[in-house]
Amino acid sequence: MQMDELTKGIWKENPIFVISLGCCPTLAVSSSLTNGLGMGIAVTFTLICSNLFISLIRNITPGKIRIPVYIVVIATFVTMVDKFIAAFSPALSASLGIFIPLIVVNCIILGRAEAFACKNGPLASVLDAIGMGIGFTLALLCLAFFRELLGEGTLFGFPIPVFHADPALIMIMAPGGFVVFGLLIALKRFLEAKGATK
Repeated sequence: MQMDELTKGIWKENPIFVISLGCCPTLAVSSSLTNGLGMGIAVTFTLICSNLFISLIRNITPGKIRIPVYIVVIATFVTMVDKFIAAFSPALSASLGIFIPLIVVNCIILGRAEAFACKNGPLASVLDAIGMGIGFTLALLCLAFFRELLGEGTLFGFPIPVFHADPALIMIMAPGGFVVFGLLIALKRFLEAKGATK
């Protein structure tokens, strides 16, 4: 049962490819693998800490103010992440820009707080957060891999022969993001359908 909580966010209930939460920052920051990895780690840390804390205070939080309480909790951890990234990786902080502070209102974080952490114990909530965080990070990295490779001809900033000679710049722009996003969702559904027929 606990293993299900950990793995469901990676494939079965992936927050990007299945539930389609957090699509705005996903498309905005997935133009490079560095940005995708940085955002994925930031969201995962926030998810784990906020899920754990919300689970611990779930029985003493009045129902009428639970959403504002959740937002304050999430905002606290997002501020910590934002300051940490700004201090230790100024280039990444500048690249991610406003999307780090906007984690506070990210649908994935608030959704897991409301749908899971406020109804389950600390261990289950942390496992859920880890699974959702890994799923979110993997989705970002999948998108970023194709967008950076095709749009800039690089991976993690390193030039890749053949691709680097004539990159398709549209892939690092919004239309390219939507194309890759749609194709990856289609691929996931195809693989699931193929697995179901077996």
